[in-house]
Amino acid sequence: MVCVRLILGRSGFRLAMSAVVLGFGLTLAAPTAMAQDVLVLAAASTKNAVDKLASQFKAKSGLSVTSSFAASSALAKQIENDAPADIFISADLDWMDYLQKRNLIKTDSRTNLLGNELVVVAPKGAALKPDLSKGGKLAEQLGDGRLATGDPSNVPVGKYAKAALESLGQWKAVEPRLARADSVRAALVLVSRGEVPMGIVYRTDAAIDPGVEVAAVFPPDSYPPIIYPAALVAASKSAGAAAFLDYMKSPEGIAVWKEFGFVPAPKAP
Repeated sequence: MVCVRLILGRSGFRLAMSAVVLGFGLTLAAPTAMAQDVLVLAAASTKNAVDKLASQFKAKSGLSVTSSFAASSALAKQIENDAPADIFISADLDWMDYLQKRNLIKTDSRTNLLGNELVVVAPKGAALKPDLSKGGKLAEQLGDGRLATGDPSNVPVGKYAKAALESLGQWKAVEPRLARADSVRAALVLVSRGEVPMGIVYRTDAAIDPGVEVAAVFPPDSYPPIIYPAALVAASKSAGAAAFLDYMKSPEGIAVWKEFGFVPAPKAP
């Protein structure tokens, strides 16, 4: 399983810097005034892209970005319980809405940042062809194994998976066979290690693990649009947080998201 360390304190994450970072339409200047580093809590599926964005941002601004990755549900609860954070990136709208209703994000900073796709993965070389037809037999194709995905009760990928399987008339048969993971990356590892024959993850997760292959793609109209909103956390006092959020939305930032397979955010329903 994937173990994710949630950050419980800011000690050591603040560094006196010298210059407020200006807008990203221009080349970032070297730091010359006081600024603070940035603490990001982000959906597990964004890890590789956020790590690269953080590295590029530091090279341009001198500000460090420290990130913690887990299921959006776990991170939202951490923020609700006063865990320090400057930026929250969720893998669905629901958990951002959850924080907004509690006045825990800066609403005017909220943006729909990214989109993604839902796929079935299998261990590399398995040569499976999952049945995603209406009323199909995906459950029977599992044999004695289970289907890994995020826990549909709270993990976004599991919620999307449930919606897709319900629309295909397959949820009742598949539900008892689920391996309910605490994040999409945990589900991915179960498939990559061959502990389960199939899993439902995002296309971007499938792309970063050489131990799996995309065995089937869900019809795009079978589940709600996958939208990743991002926002500044209400308690944030980091002068650099808004600059990093802007950087992730800049043309240079969007190029990184695309490199890792993310797509522009679809229209919210």
